[in-house]
Amino acid sequence: MTDARTTRRFALSTLVALIGLGVLAQARPALAQGPRDPQAEQFVQVRAQRVISVLADKSQSVAQKKATFHQGIDELADVPRITNFVLGKYARTITPDQRQRFAAAFRVYAESVYQNRINDYHGETLKVTGSTVRKPGDVIVDTRISGGQLGQPVQVSWRVMGGGTAWKVVDVQFKGVWLAITQQQDFVSTIDNAGGNIDVLISQLQRDAQRPASR
Repeated sequence: MTDARTTRRFALSTLVALIGLGVLAQARPALAQGPRDPQAEQFVQVRAQRVISVLADKSQSVAQKKATFHQGIDELADVPRITNFVLGKYARTITPDQRQRFAAAFRVYAESVYQNRINDYHGETLKVTGSTVRKPGDVIVDTRISGGQLGQPVQVSWRVMGGGTAWKVVDVQFKGVWLAITQQQDFVSTIDNAGGNIDVLISQLQRDAQRPASR
């Protein structure tokens, strides 16, 4: 496998898993000037690295990795907030029953991405390279992921919100694209094409969760 293919596959599988399990924001971040925030940087360094490290941990069984990964994502991101965000305009009209079924399907779908890609990880490491405070409690943290099967380092930015020891990742930027926005657009488009029927998206996520990974 070429370095380019390995880099692309690693980046996409890592970031899709993170997006699906809670890496979403309320709005597209604008470019901003500001000082660094050491606390936000430390949060990303520890929590994001933990999620990545779980994937390459050969000492754990698949079942143990799944449980640890699930917990790590909950510590990294606000899952309920994400579930509402990805529905876009349909978050205002979804019924309680649909919301419950969507939340379950969305989580299973996202975790299936991780499980199908479990063999793609071989000790990649994350290093914080800087941060920009957009406003108090809203910070962009820049990182570099390298090692493992990556031929070239991958630059990834994380938008985190909170303060002190209570931070959460709300979006991830890769190759200039804030991926949360893309995820929402895809979901809303699917529902639009189904005439506003949210059950169509739920069924699609359930089917996708059962499909083996493409190589």
